[in-house]
Amino acid sequence: MAHYTECRRERRHLMRGYLPCLFVLLCGVSLLIGAQQLSWHQLITLSDDAWLTLTASRLPRLITVILTGVGLSICGVILQHIVRNKFVEPATSGGLDAAKLGILVSLTLMPAAGAGLRMLAALLFCFAANVVFITIVRRIKFTNSVLIPVIGLMYGGMLSALTEFYAYRHNILQSMQGWLLGDFSKIVQGHYEIIYLILPVVMLTYLYAHRFTVLGMGEAAAVSLGMNYLAIAILGLMLVAITVSVTVIAVGAIPFVGLVIPNLVALYYGDNLTRTLPVVALSGATLLLACDIVSRLLIYPFEVPIGLTTACVGGVLFLILIIGRAQR
Repeated sequence: MAHYTECRRERRHLMRGYLPCLFVLLCGVSLLIGAQQLSWHQLITLSDDAWLTLTASRLPRLITVILTGVGLSICGVILQHIVRNKFVEPATSGGLDAAKLGILVSLTLMPAAGAGLRMLAALLFCFAANVVFITIVRRIKFTNSVLIPVIGLMYGGMLSALTEFYAYRHNILQSMQGWLLGDFSKIVQGHYEIIYLILPVVMLTYLYAHRFTVLGMGEAAAVSLGMNYLAIAILGLMLVAITVSVTVIAVGAIPFVGLVIPNLVALYYGDNLTRTLPVVALSGATLLLACDIVSRLLIYPFEVPIGLTTACVGGVLFLILIIGRAQR
C-alpha cells in the first residue's frame, strides 16, 4: 500500500512538471499553424506581416481556445459535484442543447439581437434545462451511476430534436448546423471578446471551490456543516450556464471536454477542488489546444471543425470511463 501511494505521488509530481511544459509547447505550435506560414524568426523579429497575422487571427484564436478549454472543464467539475456523478457535463445533461435552442429562439424573435441578447437567451435556457435535469435525478433513485448520464443523453436528445424542429419550421436549419458546430476558424480580432466573460467565472469558481467540494458530499452533509446548499447549487448552475452560453455564442458546441478532464484529474489528485482546480483548468486548455492543432493539420490548409475532433476523442474516453466504472 505504501509503495502504491509513493508511485501515485511520483506520477502526480511528473504531471505537475510536464503539463505546463506541454501547454507552452502547444501554444507555440498553435501560433505557427495556419494558412499563412509563419516561422520562429518572423515571430521573434515581429515583421509587419507577422504582427498583423498574430494580432488579427492567431492570438485571438489561441486565447479563445485556452479560455474555452478552461471554462468547459470547470463546468464539468461544478456539475459533477452538484449532481454527485462523474459522468455529467453540459453535453450529457442537456445544457448544451438547451443553449442552442435559446439562441435559435432569440434569433427568430429578435432578428437584430446582438451577441449579448443571444447569450442571455442561451443562459436562461441552459440554466432552466440544468434545473430540470437535476430535479429528475433527485426524484429518481438510480442503482447504477452510469444510468444518470444515459438519462442526460436522452434528455439532451429530446432538446436537440426540438431545436432542429424549431429551426426547420423557421427555415434556418442549414445555417444552424453550420454555426452551432464548434469551430475556431472564424475567430478574429473584434469577434471573440465575449469569451473573456469566462475569466470571472473561473475566479468565482476558485473562490467557492471549498463550498463546491462540500456540495459533492451531499445535501445532508453540506447542511450539517452550516452551508446553504440551495444557494451554492444555484450559483454553480449559473456559472455553468454563463460559460456554456458564452462558448456556444463564440465558437459553437464543443462536447466532452468537461467530462473527460475532471475524471482524469480526479484519478491522480482526488476531488478537493481547492487543490485540483488549477490542474483541471490547465488540463482542459491543453486538451483543447491539442484537438485544435489536430483539426488544423488533418486536411491542411483546410481544417476540421473542433466539435468533431473533441467528439471523437471525448467519446472514446467517455466509453472507456463508463466501461471501467461498470466493471468495478
